[in-house]
Amino acid sequence: MLSWGAVSGRALRGAARAGGQQQPPPPPVRGLRASPRSRSAMPSWVIDRYGRNDVLRFTRDMVFPTIHFPNEVIIKVHAASLNPIDLSMRSGYGATALNMKRDPLKLKSVDTEFPLTLGRDVSGVIMECGLSVSYFKPGDEVWAAIPPWKQGTLSEFVVASGNEVSFKPKCLSHTEAASLPYVGLTAWSAINQVGGLNRSNCSGKRVLILGASGGVGTFAVQLLKAWGAHVTAVCSHDASTLMKKLGADDAIDYKSGNLEEQLKTLPLFDFILDNVGGSTEKWALDLLKKWSGATYVTLVTPFLINMDKLGVADGMLQTGVTVGSKTVKHLFKGVHYRWAFFMPSGPSLDEIAELVDSGKIQPVIDQVFSFSEVPKAFLKLEGGHARGKTVIDVISKK
Repeated sequence: MLSWGAVSGRALRGAARAGGQQQPPPPPVRGLRASPRSRSAMPSWVIDRYGRNDVLRFTRDMVFPTIHFPNEVIIKVHAASLNPIDLSMRSGYGATALNMKRDPLKLKSVDTEFPLTLGRDVSGVIMECGLSVSYFKPGDEVWAAIPPWKQGTLSEFVVASGNEVSFKPKCLSHTEAASLPYVGLTAWSAINQVGGLNRSNCSGKRVLILGASGGVGTFAVQLLKAWGAHVTAVCSHDASTLMKKLGADDAIDYKSGNLEEQLKTLPLFDFILDNVGGSTEKWALDLLKKWSGATYVTLVTPFLINMDKLGVADGMLQTGVTVGSKTVKHLFKGVHYRWAFFMPSGPSLDEIAELVDSGKIQPVIDQVFSFSEVPKAFLKLEGGHARGKTVIDVISKK
């Protein structure tokens, strides 16, 4: 959670980006905003059980979101987008860990997460602010990625913590902006917060991205190129043109022969981002420069699966043993092994928005669906081989 000093800094920077006059922030206030509201329900896509696509249900009676904490805001959703985690959550992936996060003390009177709204990305307009929110106001255009333990964005409105929200890039429409927050923050977590790369130390570094044509991969290619890295993107042949357009220096077709052997012919790498997992982990770390601080970061981890299979305590223990043993094993070989996860962060979105507005990162959208076509959008994503994001135009009248 942001300190008050950090919040104040965001307020001043946000006002400058929005072009408004910023008053000195008031001291934190404990309390809730209690404003009268004429409606208690809203349209939403929900699931009432886990399963395949037939569990998706449209309702006009989803409970209207409420501000429970003074740092929260309510956003009117203009656009959302789908990510692979939405497919996984629809099927029950991570339910054990996410339910623990939703109600760690078991205080809720109803012991169920349903009806559950999926969707992590949102671009929209602030409708209401909690009492301690001084850096946004109703009417501000914002974007955010909502953590998976909260109700999602496939609704007319969604509630978010103020420190998860950022001003939308001025150069993007809501539909374009909704394609970026979740994949952007996931890539940012892996590359910057876990991998330690940034605009100051990335220039000239050789980076390999496995699974480069998906949402996280296309963002990562652009981010690393903006920071001056030499990027090798692994994708299928039909995505190589897209990779070159996004700035990749080399595009390797994983279907054109043994991928490991193809990559061994190239100079060694300083950093590897793995969006694929599986057998790639067995040989990918051999492609790193030894004893130079080179790092392998994977986004494919057994953390949530372990908790689903073994329960919270045993799952966390097994996860700790797994990552610990792999980290030590590879450290003795002269390379760093890391896991990374999506982390919600308004301040990181502030930095991403600056890169977008400066033209260094652009959205990559595969297809846009109307709000009435959400099940079709899930099927599209489930079919695989997308070139960019699947976006939902929530305010479309279609």
